Amino acid sequence: MPLSAQDVRERFKRFRILVVGRANAGKTTLLQKVCNTTEKPLIFDGKGKKIDADVVKSSVDRGYHDINNELVFQSNPGFVFHDSCGFEAGGVDEFKKMKEFVSERASTRRLNERIHAIW
Repeated sequence: MPLSAQDVRERFKRFRILVVGRANAGKTTLLQKVCNTTEKPLIFDGKGKKIDADVVKSSVDRGYHDINNELVFQSNPGFVFHDSCGFEAGGVDEFKKMKEFVSERASTRRLNERIHAIW
């Protein structure tokens, strides 16, 4: 018997999405539209510790992100976004990091840490 939407929400308190695209393509702006907000996301490290937005602001403005960081909008706390580092033509390192991240998240036994969608 397939799970209902309600069953999925109860089982997975947070839905985890990896957002992939080139640097400064407007990924965060797109997420704000999807989440119906103008607020900046809260940023957490891979261990759930909140990161001061001012510390990462300059790198975020330039399109550099740590793919392991979790972006959460207060308006939609049930969604956790991971932002790819931004792909540039010939950017082998960024692509390798993204592949490693997806591989690790796909093989984890903890369902709440898996990537549920890639956009």
